[in-house]
Amino acid sequence: MKELLEEQGYLLADGAMGTLLFDCGLEAGMAPEALNLHNKEMVYKVHEAYITAGSDVILTNTFGGNEFRLTLHELGDVVTDVNRAAVEIARQAVDAQNRKIFIAGSMGPTGGLLEPLGILTLEDVKDAYKTQAVGLVDGGVDILWLETFSDLNEVEAAITGIRAVTDLPIIVTMSYDTAGHTMMGVSGTSQAALSNSYDLFGIGANCGATLEDARNAIKDMRTVCKNSVIVFKPNAGIPEWHGDDLVYNGTPEIMAEQAAEVIKEGLTIIGACCGSTPEHIAFMKKRLMTL
Repeated sequence: MKELLEEQGYLLADGAMGTLLFDCGLEAGMAPEALNLHNKEMVYKVHEAYITAGSDVILTNTFGGNEFRLTLHELGDVVTDVNRAAVEIARQAVDAQNRKIFIAGSMGPTGGLLEPLGILTLEDVKDAYKTQAVGLVDGGVDILWLETFSDLNEVEAAITGIRAVTDLPIIVTMSYDTAGHTMMGVSGTSQAALSNSYDLFGIGANCGATLEDARNAIKDMRTVCKNSVIVFKPNAGIPEWHGDDLVYNGTPEIMAEQAAEVIKEGLTIIGACCGSTPEHIAFMKKRLMTL
């Protein structure tokens, strides 16, 4: 990954997974990760679409692939199977190409709260991410990507669990949606300090309330980690109701200009999150090729 970064100056990640899966027929209330076992072709087509659009990095369909989230869908006993299968699907899509594309194992938050605010213990969280990491590593991921976190304690527990299994590179992105902080009050500088402590491959912001919030968090990170890989993977703007349809106002053209601006500012991995599609990524790729 470092070699391609040096060659291109940036890497283009993919966009939303859930957005496309719902468009393809995933029903509300269903676990997207269940498709890794029961409808692999649907997941494959999403990866294929992003690769065709120009993505250098694709994230596996495992955002909710930890024990806590899968248990809600009666899949808690097949955590490693779900995660291993997700990587295998992504690998098939990558191997069908004639260029280098990296597979990142997506690992989202537990969905619960740590003690004393909630009932989860640090050991619970460590074990959950250790188990998920086993499946992702067995499947053959290139990198592990923690995304959309809001609590640094949960991030630290996840890293500890992962490190019990593998020394693969780790990226951590958090969601900035509350006055420039995460829901749990984390600032960009606090996240960057964590990166320095754990020697992470990269840090950044994803999802979040607005493009501005995410970019401000990124700026704070860079004051602490000037030489780190910085990731910017925001939502496609803000969701708005258009009749019965919920539409994100970040058009492919807007996201392409955002991508160009942050790459000029020195960021190194750019992609998109909720509401984005392969069309957004294709516009971003086209714009970045003009730099």
